[in-house]
Amino acid sequence: MPTLDFWLEYASTYSYLAAARIGPLAREAGVTVRWRPFLLGPIFQAHGWNSSPFNIYPAKGRYMWRDMERLCASLDLPLTRPARFPQNSILAARVALIGFDEGWGEDFSHAVYSAEFAESRDIGETGTITEILGTLGRDAGHVLEQAQAAENKARLRGQTEEAQRLGIFGAPSFTTADGELFWGNDRLETALAWTDK
Repeated sequence: MPTLDFWLEYASTYSYLAAARIGPLAREAGVTVRWRPFLLGPIFQAHGWNSSPFNIYPAKGRYMWRDMERLCASLDLPLTRPARFPQNSILAARVALIGFDEGWGEDFSHAVYSAEFAESRDIGETGTITEILGTLGRDAGHVLEQAQAAENKARLRGQTEEAQRLGIFGAPSFTTADGELFWGNDRLETALAWTDK
């Protein structure tokens, strides 16, 4: 089966939507999805931004939140604007790498997005991630120890550096085996169709 790389950021609103949609659409298209958590912070800093463009440009931010309201309503997804945006997603991304190694990464990802964008919980807090791991039946202490190990931290840095090398500048993004880059939740179907041709 052809494979599509799905580059997601846990602080990203539109990644929340793409994560909710990609599974059924990929199965229908006959495409295998490889979930690739990464961090947008270093990429934004390389562009000279100290925050999300949705914060730097208020008009763009207002539009994004209204767009999210419309899209979430159409997908029957809950949406509650987090008290702080963007949230610190480093711990969630580190834990996700362990989860994808062990086969529970997708469930963890959905739970993180739900905590952040449906329940307005802070995914940067260890307590939030610990509770999520508990609901998934995972030994939170063991997983957090693995996630914070130097080797795993280096893996996340490497994955973020790979995203930069591929020209990724936002999330969600999708890359194909032949080197095509598609950016945005609204390009998911196009990316899947390209991958399957």
